[in-house]
Amino acid sequence: MALDANVLINERSREELRGGATPQAAIHAGYERAWATIFDSNVTTFIVGASLLLVPGAVRGFAVVHCLGILTSIFSSVIVSRALINLIYGHRRKVEKLAIGNTSWK
Repeated sequence: MALDANVLINERSREELRGGATPQAAIHAGYERAWATIFDSNVTTFIVGASLLLVPGAVRGFAVVHCLGILTSIFSSVIVSRALINLIYGHRRKVEKLAIGNTSWK
């Protein structure tokens, strides 16, 4: 799910770049627009993991690890990646382009 979150963020940023936004504005808007989808998918998966906590035995251990993995995944895919992007692109006054691939439709 962390991979899906980062793909969503990159695609939202590309959409903003196609729309004519500056690279830094595209990054900000990409994270903002993708957050609701990322949060919804992770909460849904977390609910399933929490319901598995009610099952006794080895399934309960799996549910604990599953829930911890979801929390770690959302933290790393949104918080850590945004911190790294801000570290790389945030200190520059004028960023000319982003290294997220070709943004033109083919």
